[in-house]
Amino acid sequence: MAKIPRTVKIKKGGVEFTSNIDKTKYLISELIRAANLDVGKLIRRRMLEKLRKDRRGMRRSKRLARAFQFWARKMENDLVIGIKHNTWYGVEQELGTRNQPKRDVLKSTVMENIDDIRRIQGQYISAIEEENKATGLIRPNDEGDNNEND
Repeated sequence: MAKIPRTVKIKKGGVEFTSNIDKTKYLISELIRAANLDVGKLIRRRMLEKLRKDRRGMRRSKRLARAFQFWARKMENDLVIGIKHNTWYGVEQELGTRNQPKRDVLKSTVMENIDDIRRIQGQYISAIEEENKATGLIRPNDEGDNNEND
């Protein structure tokens, strides 16, 4: 885990200036990333549950499960949930084709879990108020790329 930037104190002309800007920017960025990781894990888990329940014509459910992934990107500070590149079977399952019925797993899972997503994001946003709570929510070894247990 990167070190939290320190508070900068500058004395100029008998006046002391205190700046927590770098520390605050760092904590907000890491809280957003941690929240995105939790949301991504939740949505992927719920998609896999839905795939396991609905096995209509699916012969290769493990391969299909690996196709659905999420990426919590650190530089862009966003969450991408989708179907891994070059997995035609994942795209066909989601969108449907002439030979494959539309299952709409990704979109419907996200829409069904909007309240849970808001709850998770709210938990991290409320932690901004207290530094100790915020640092406790930031986990050092969580990576944005996933491949949880299938």
